[in-house]
Amino acid sequence: MPDPFTGSEWTPEPPRPVAPTAAIMAGHLRGRRVLIGLPGHGWRGDLRADEKVVQGSRTYVPVMPEAEWYRAEAEQTEVFAPLVPVERVWVEELGIAALNAPPGDVLSRLVSLDEPPRRNPVAALDAAALTGRRVVQLLEDGGERRDLRAVTELHTSDEGDICARVTTELDWYRWGWSGKTPRTLEVPVHLLWVE
Repeated sequence: MPDPFTGSEWTPEPPRPVAPTAAIMAGHLRGRRVLIGLPGHGWRGDLRADEKVVQGSRTYVPVMPEAEWYRAEAEQTEVFAPLVPVERVWVEELGIAALNAPPGDVLSRLVSLDEPPRRNPVAALDAAALTGRRVVQLLEDGGERRDLRAVTELHTSDEGDICARVTTELDWYRWGWSGKTPRTLEVPVHLLWVE
């Protein structure tokens, strides 16, 4: 069946979902996107980790907000990173792509509170809002481009295509701390997914 946006027979597969993995089971953590929390209580994301630290008999993970991590990396500065017990840290890994099921009733959306939930990508066309969200650009060779943020909602390009503008996460966060307008790329809606 032809793609309704391009008319071609090629229809991209959805990107891989985010599947959190316990940091205890992960190897190197420096720069990895992580979630912290407590089973049964809740989870916090948009964080980056540094390598594990052992103090006495306990293992900790230095964790900081992504904005601080990007600024520290870009400007080669030190930032404060609280030490979180390793058993309260989960690494965002990429899972196996699965077909996205249409939203069902509330019972089909329930998750276990024992670990952070798997996050399946949502087509940009189906997302309620894009600006500021983490997005994935599908490449025509079947690859994925991640660590992007949407800087606009869907709009019509000069060529008449439905698209959104995106930027790298580094440029997104730099925009916040320096005011420097980011370089952006216009991505057709059929190649854009919310992570």
